[in-house]
Amino acid sequence: MKKLILSAVIVLGSLFMNAEAAIVKKSVLNVVKLQDDFKEIKLDALPKEVKSTIQESFPGSTLVKAYVNKKKQYKLELNSGENQIKHFVFTDDKGVIAPKY
Repeated sequence: MKKLILSAVIVLGSLFMNAEAAIVKKSVLNVVKLQDDFKEIKLDALPKEVKSTIQESFPGSTLVKAYVNKKKQYKLELNSGENQIKHFVFTDDKGVIAPKY
């Protein structure tokens, strides 16, 4: 009788162990890379109009880096304020400031 009860427990136990659903976790990583076609240039290569616009429009700011694209549009990295907060300014080759290209 003990063997019958023991074998019934083993059979029922194995049924419950196999009935457990396998949990599958799928991780998804999305990477977004922005390409804006701007290439870094030396600060000396900036047109005079662009330099004067930055000096007039953003007094006390430091021009850190300059970028240009094929359409002669400039992306300028400025540091300003006590904490040297980074800002980006977009201009054309005549020094006209644009919201973004």
